[in-house]
Amino acid sequence: MAQIALAGGGTGGHVYPALAIGDALRARGHAVVLFGDPGRLEGRVAPQRGYALTAVSASQFPRGGGVVARLRFGLRLVADVVAARRQLRAAGVDAVLGVGGYLAAPTVLAAWTLGLPVVVHEANAVPGLANRLCAQVADRVLLTFEGTRRFLRHPSRAVQVGVPVSASVAQGDRAAAAARYGLDPSRTTVLIVGGSLGAARLNDLAVHLASDPARDVQLLHLSGPRYADAVRASLPANVRDHVLVAYEDRMADAYAVADVVVCRAGSGTLAELALVGLPALLVPSPHVTDDHQTANARALEAQGAAQVLVEDGWEDASAAAAVLALARDVAARARMAEAMRATARPDAAERAADVVEAALGRAVGAGRDTSAGEGS
Repeated sequence: MAQIALAGGGTGGHVYPALAIGDALRARGHAVVLFGDPGRLEGRVAPQRGYALTAVSASQFPRGGGVVARLRFGLRLVADVVAARRQLRAAGVDAVLGVGGYLAAPTVLAAWTLGLPVVVHEANAVPGLANRLCAQVADRVLLTFEGTRRFLRHPSRAVQVGVPVSASVAQGDRAAAAARYGLDPSRTTVLIVGGSLGAARLNDLAVHLASDPARDVQLLHLSGPRYADAVRASLPANVRDHVLVAYEDRMADAYAVADVVVCRAGSGTLAELALVGLPALLVPSPHVTDDHQTANARALEAQGAAQVLVEDGWEDASAAAAVLALARDVAARARMAEAMRATARPDAAERAADVVEAALGRAVGAGRDTSAGEGS
């Protein structure tokens, strides 16, 4: 069996799909290690899931600063690739799966220079800068959206597999989850979540809803750890039917008790919503590269699985009205839930693992040495 490195991380949209594919590869007998940043999400989650973590050095491409800043970035990238080559050799890696984000680039490029099989997974409708670069050297590029193919220099190398997510997110029990949160399982519940880090705009919306005396739905509000104290301080003294959670590592419970979800449009979150079949009001983050969350959200909206709220011209009152209108419309929720479920790809992790194994097989068949071995 092979030694496979997962490269990337930083956010849940990169980390959780990577680990889902890693789980599928480990189930087939392969050894899997994650190359990422110990100080970011993968540094906490990967060890909990039994993955060894190798710390990588990587820098973000400068969006400003002119020629000098880009020259410095180029020099740092070369140094990071050289360091990653040593790490791959030391770990005896046979293949690399890049999962996106700037953290992935040095390891993917190092694997390419070593002649190792390289597969890249792109979770979003519009690929980020790092993945556009990595895709140019990859044997195969795994896509979530078929339309992403047009952004690739080598579209024939792309395979649409979806975003891998853990099946455990669909295994929550509504009654048990409601008891855990102190909610009524018979009442309509709106889940508001800004991702693993939280989102200030969605927290403002949740506080506005929580403060509405006419609100007739329950709120489960996942604020993100850095926002929790400020949110708690801004809530009315006698707030009712509102549960505030700083961070939730058991999302199956949150999904099980929810009837409507208000969230960002990161690819990992959308894949989870598809698997559990929940209607969503999507608020794309305007702070991501190439506005890829808007593209993600519009793709689901076109399929009738979601409604999109944009931050441009945002008013908490009108956004809250849209949330309550959907929460109260049982027929619309049912239609959207069915459409959302139709977008699910529960076999995405297995399909991705198939592609990685095929890349390994082609490398062996072509006589390539798929072990990075020792030395520098």
